[in-house]
Amino acid sequence: MYTIIRTSVNKLFSRYLFVTNTLTASGLLGLGDAIEQARERRKDMSKKHDWRRTGNMLTVGLAIGMLLHTWYRFLDRRFPGKKAPTIVKKILLDESVCSPTLYVVFLFGCDALEGKDFKSSTDEFKDKFPTIYLTDWMVWPAAQAINFYYLSPKYRALYANIVTLGWNVFLSYIKHKDSSHCDKDAEETDMQDDTKS
Repeated sequence: MYTIIRTSVNKLFSRYLFVTNTLTASGLLGLGDAIEQARERRKDMSKKHDWRRTGNMLTVGLAIGMLLHTWYRFLDRRFPGKKAPTIVKKILLDESVCSPTLYVVFLFGCDALEGKDFKSSTDEFKDKFPTIYLTDWMVWPAAQAINFYYLSPKYRALYANIVTLGWNVFLSYIKHKDSSHCDKDAEETDMQDDTKS
C-alpha cells in the first residue's frame, strides 16, 4: 500500500506537476472562500453559502494555478541555486511581477464571472488592490524565502498553495467585503444616466 501511495505521489509531482499545481491552487482558493463564508455565516446566521461565489473562486484558481506553475519554473530556470543574492532576486521579482499579476487576474477574473462591467471592476480594483498588495508584502517575502531556500523546485507551488490557504481566506474576505458599494456605484451611475435621458 505504501509503495502505491508513494508511486502515485511521485507521479503527481513529476509527470503531472502542471495538473497537480493547477488543481491544488483552484481547490485551495475555493476552500479559502468556503472558510470565509463559514466565518461570515457565524456573524450573520441568515446568510447561506453562496456556491456560485465559491465556484467563481475555484475557476479563477485554475488560472492562478497555471500562472504559479509557470512562474516558479521560470524563476528556477533563470535563477538556479539557493544563495542569498539569488533568493533575494527571486523574492523581489515575485513581489514586483508575479504578485500584482495574480491580483489583477484574481480581482478582474472574479468580477468577470460575477458579470460586473469593466468600470465597476476597475473601481473595485482601485479600492481593494492596495490593501491586498501591502498585506502581501507583510506575508509573502518571508514565506517565499523559506520556499526558495528549503524546498525542491517541484514542491514550490504546492508549498505556496498550502501557505495560500490562510491567504485565500483573506483574499475572499477583501474581495467580498463591501461588495455592495461597487454595485451601489453602478446603480447610481445607471440612475444618473436615466435622469439625463
